[in-house]
Amino acid sequence: MFESLFVLCLVAASGADYASINLPSEHLSAFFSNNEALRDECLEDEDCPYKDYVEETKCWGYEDKCEEERKYLRPECPGDHRGWVKTKADQGRTFDTQADFGYVKQQMKEMMVLCEPMFPDDSSLECSEHLRFCRGRNLMMNFTALAQRDEPLRYKMDVLKMGEIGGYCDLYQERLNENLDHMSPLQSWAPEMRFFTRLNERPIVEGSCDVVIEKPTFIMKIDAIVNMYHHFCDFFNLYASQHLNATEAGAFSTDIHILVWETFNYQSAFEATFEAFTENPIWDLKTFRGRTVCFKNIIFPLLPRMIFGLYYNTPIIYGCQNSGLFNAFSKHVLHRLRIPQVKRTDAKVKITLLSRDTKYRKILNEAELVEALERNEEYSVERVVFNKEISFKKQLEVIKNSDVLIGIHGAGLTHALFLPDWAAVFELYNCEDANCYMDLTRLRGLKYVTWEDDSKLFAEDEGTHPEGGAHAKFTNYSFDVDEFARLVAKAADYVKKHPGFVESLEGVEYSSVGSAEPIEYDESYDFDLRDEL
Repeated sequence: MFESLFVLCLVAASGADYASINLPSEHLSAFFSNNEALRDECLEDEDCPYKDYVEETKCWGYEDKCEEERKYLRPECPGDHRGWVKTKADQGRTFDTQADFGYVKQQMKEMMVLCEPMFPDDSSLECSEHLRFCRGRNLMMNFTALAQRDEPLRYKMDVLKMGEIGGYCDLYQERLNENLDHMSPLQSWAPEMRFFTRLNERPIVEGSCDVVIEKPTFIMKIDAIVNMYHHFCDFFNLYASQHLNATEAGAFSTDIHILVWETFNYQSAFEATFEAFTENPIWDLKTFRGRTVCFKNIIFPLLPRMIFGLYYNTPIIYGCQNSGLFNAFSKHVLHRLRIPQVKRTDAKVKITLLSRDTKYRKILNEAELVEALERNEEYSVERVVFNKEISFKKQLEVIKNSDVLIGIHGAGLTHALFLPDWAAVFELYNCEDANCYMDLTRLRGLKYVTWEDDSKLFAEDEGTHPEGGAHAKFTNYSFDVDEFARLVAKAADYVKKHPGFVESLEGVEYSSVGSAEPIEYDESYDFDLRDEL
């Protein structure tokens, strides 16, 4: 592997701007541990508001000297490792590399110089293997030819041509060619980097650019923006990429630019999520069509459909759960979007049922199921329809203040990413797609429950896929009420025994919740998140 030749400095280090840090309190210790200069400055500054955090020694998990006991969050592997790896320790290490901050660490190890600078004003480019992640300095992109293209551009591999991206540096062409093997729009940056060219002059110094972008710019090739599951692969990988770039105090600054690699106007029900990453307007390719643009700091982040990437279609070793990376992403987004945690007034388990207003996968006897839950005095039940009538921030507020999330298989279950740490997810029926939300739930570290007895599940018809043939996702269902109540009780029992839930009840007047009594948890309680682990 080749050592990184440069680091992107996203915020000036002279004079700490503490107000711009804006991170969840749980993240501050690891943040300062990873930024020694800022930590030392805080220790010496009597006005630094973070002294309690800089004296702690937490780390994320990708740093060179991050011991197990100091990690932000340590995953759990209660399930059997046999048949997967040789030892229990190997099981934990595999999970870490596949789905936790170890994945970030692996990308860091893979970083290689592809275009080497000789002097400070030169350009530079480095990437991880297969061009999954790249970053550069003083690079040129020529978008002049886009002015002649009338067709809309999305998922295109010919946005650039030879010579339309490059820099003044020594290009290692053979090394670049060896890493062009994942040639696909959303799997790597190979479709763009194959055209990288060594320029004959420094583009910024020599005035070769129509526009010079001073602030760090993230180029994003995004997945389906109408689907929460797929679009949040974009946001998750953007966050992971910030950690890949997290060697400076400003790595999580919102004073950055984001350029979406298409000509469509970006509009999504989930667009508020970008507020967690940037305070500036979102650009697209139309922004610079017909112009040559130079970027002083440019980042090509991890992509949503990488081979063995996160989290779409990710193979995850059996028996492990609770990724620190997923936990940190959840906390980061909720904090940056200022989603409130409502103080409890009772000890009831708050149950949220996702109701679908779509053609398929409706719950035919939904009213009957909700009525059965409402008869239980230990539950507080809310039925919600998350559509365009409810802002995404409001949706997140509902989810953050839920203990059990119930829904049939569908992208709405991606909201599980933002449930409290003690929560449970009841995927009412997985529609023969067993791993999708089960894996997402265990990555987030939550309890997962799903339907167990198919004889008590009733399909409206066999379901017909638009392209022909029977398909479980293209019909509607009704459910046995007693079996439904039993499975909800299983999820609720897990929640009530969780120390996080018990802690959330501090100060609650139990006389206001009927027969509910103060809850004590057993420290020896086995918090396996799936019964089969």
